[in-house]
Amino acid sequence: LAIFAWDHGVITRAAKGFTVLSIFFILLLIPIERIAAREAAFVSTNTSKEYSIESDDSQNPQPLEGGISAREQLRRRGDAPKDGISGILVGWKNSDLDVLVVSVLQGVEARNVDHALRVQTLFRSSPHPIDHILDRCGKHPLQVLGTLNAPSTTLHFEPKFLSLRHEQRDAAPRIDCPSDTGFTVQVVVFDRPDPKRMQYLSMTPISLALADNVAAYGSVPPFNTFNTDEDADQKRRRKLVEKLKQHTVVRHPRTQKELALPTVINQVNCSAELNDLMQSNIGLVGVRTRRSLSVSERLAESAAHLRNSVVQSTKSAYQKNVWPILSEVFIFLLMVQRILAEATLQLLDWAPFPNAAALKDISATAQQVDIRLQQFCYWPAQYLMLQKRRSDWESISYSHSEYIRFYNSLWLVANDVIIGIAIGSYILENSAHVAAFIDDLVDDYSIAGLQRMITWLENNPAGLKLNNELANFLGDLFLWVIDYWDNSVVQLRPLLPYIVRAIGWSAFAGASLPISLVSDWVSVLTVHIYSFYIGSARIYNWQLTIITSLFHLFRGKKRNPLRNRVDSCDYDLDQLLLGTILFTLLFFLLPTVAVFYATFAGARMGIMALKAALDI
Repeated sequence: LAIFAWDHGVITRAAKGFTVLSIFFILLLIPIERIAAREAAFVSTNTSKEYSIESDDSQNPQPLEGGISAREQLRRRGDAPKDGISGILVGWKNSDLDVLVVSVLQGVEARNVDHALRVQTLFRSSPHPIDHILDRCGKHPLQVLGTLNAPSTTLHFEPKFLSLRHEQRDAAPRIDCPSDTGFTVQVVVFDRPDPKRMQYLSMTPISLALADNVAAYGSVPPFNTFNTDEDADQKRRRKLVEKLKQHTVVRHPRTQKELALPTVINQVNCSAELNDLMQSNIGLVGVRTRRSLSVSERLAESAAHLRNSVVQSTKSAYQKNVWPILSEVFIFLLMVQRILAEATLQLLDWAPFPNAAALKDISATAQQVDIRLQQFCYWPAQYLMLQKRRSDWESISYSHSEYIRFYNSLWLVANDVIIGIAIGSYILENSAHVAAFIDDLVDDYSIAGLQRMITWLENNPAGLKLNNELANFLGDLFLWVIDYWDNSVVQLRPLLPYIVRAIGWSAFAGASLPISLVSDWVSVLTVHIYSFYIGSARIYNWQLTIITSLFHLFRGKKRNPLRNRVDSCDYDLDQLLLGTILFTLLFFLLPTVAVFYATFAGARMGIMALKAALDI
């Protein structure tokens, strides 16, 4: 292979490609990575982290009498204010001592923010109803929770209106809380999930099973059998859990913290979108006088208005005239593809007899086509389900698993096609050499090699003393079949280059398709070995069964199939004599049959191992 690759320039082309990619990596990717790392380091020094504050007497007991256990959570936005700039903390108050800060609004007063929250001024231009988030977050309204870096310092701690201090060198904010108040405050720092990147916190692992196929497609094949095994496994687990609960001696009721944890997690997940929405509407808080625009600002506003008008008119004309036609054509083509795919799937699932195997159960190519057609039929429905994600907030994560399944399948198919193009290009460029190599390989191992093996078995292989007459009979029978099969395969040799080219062209549909074709051709070209294995296995099985029955007769026993046991039985002298003679003959002929059976069984196992490797 190395000499072949060197003669045809494969190594030279690979070296050129490696050199080009190395130059591209050194000249472009490394400088971009260094610039991005330096920019990230610069931004990280000017931004603050996300925080959560929480206090609990169970972890920090108070020796003071009348001490209050407070649990407070603070959520800071990514672009936190610098030192000395004040801000208003806005968030949820889950209880008197449990708050979660969503945003820090700068340059506004607390009473104006409170009024804006009541009349929902901060929620204007919301892409979706704000009630969806509030219902998901415990139906608690957003409130003013306190101040950040306020000019005046409070002399007492008030849980209903917090006073926080934060400096650039601090890892977490400090709360104005005198030591004689008896409060214990615990700070928990966490990273804010970005809903635009589909980041979210969850108490349960994400499920990638096709859980919505029944609701989406009903009983339409092939989607009606996707989750059969998963549903059965889930039912079994639920029954096991119920049995374990019945044998539990001590049952601890869930605490208030455990009950509130899902709500707090949802609040953390939704805080990013609410923060962005309130920051975009912060200009509507309070009374703000607007100065008159200058001449340059008026010109810029007029130009922007003109540009927006042109873009809007072009978009409207496209949506009214072009988009309906394109959508109808696309839907028509999609329906034609779905009809053809369904017809092909029915053909692949069709069995000529009730207990017979379908075509996809016999052929690896048919199985691969069946998988691809199922994916093509499922992708449009998956895409429609993903469109529902745009009709709600991005922080609501019910469609994230569907998104992952959809793009995972697309990525797998894309990788399959990319690898298949490389394999197909190589096969098409070297089809003559590949055809000659396959011809020599098939002739050496399935024809000539098998003939040499059978000839060796006829002549006392490895010093084993076999029955010469039976060995010659079986060997001549198998050699005659091999000669007939060789004459049949010779008729296909002129077509071998065309078959190789067809396999090469099929690789452009994905690397799995030519591999499946190769697996099927291995089965076709070794069908004589499979027939030898079946024949020798039947003879060996019959001989073992007869020897077992004659051994029972020799001992005066007889198998009772009705009761599945061996009972005593009286035989005549002629029966015992004939059974003993036949038992002796078959027992001494058994090694000869066993040697041929072991040979073809080993060959069959090698072929199955090769097909299993191709399936992997």
